Amino acid sequence: MTKWIITHEKFLDDQEVKQLQQTIEKAMLYARSKGRQLAVRDFTILELALGTGLRVSEIADLKLDDINLRKGQNSLIVRRGKGGKTRQVKFSSRLKDILESWLDYREKDSAYLFYSERQDKMTSSAIQRVFKNYAKKAGLSPNYSIHCLRHTYATKLYKSSEYNLRMVQKQLGHSSPSISAIYADVIDEDLEEAVEKL
Repeated sequence: MTKWIITHEKFLDDQEVKQLQQTIEKAMLYARSKGRQLAVRDFTILELALGTGLRVSEIADLKLDDINLRKGQNSLIVRRGKGGKTRQVKFSSRLKDILESWLDYREKDSAYLFYSERQDKMTSSAIQRVFKNYAKKAGLSPNYSIHCLRHTYATKLYKSSEYNLRMVQKQLGHSSPSISAIYADVIDEDLEEAVEKL
């Protein structure tokens, strides 16, 4: 079996993340000023994806009961991750503020964190369309999918955790450390680039 490789085309660089965040934030602020729901929801979805690395199906399945925003406990529970496994995912205080803001703002009485205009729960393909829409507006490559945000999160976490593969494995719900190790190869490329710049 050949080893699957993460290349730079499979995750966003810092500038692209910034472009995406600025685009969705602008849409969210406009929606709030008009009392509209969808762009505020979409902003929360994309920030959640960037801030947790959840798979798109995991985002769709999130319920209000799965979110823990108590003091010092910023976390969520993925109840049916890949292979039917349950895991806890920690997140930043910035993302906590975004989630609290969405919970205060949302109007529909749904058990799910994200709902559509017609249904109590968004589908994975609807969430993918949200990403594609804002990625296009932000001028990002049409080759990107929402799964790129998972890879983006993983590479950033790997760097900020001082190259702790076990942490990446736990947060992303990888069945084995060898899957998480693909992110190490990307960082090695970054290292080569850094060395060349010396």
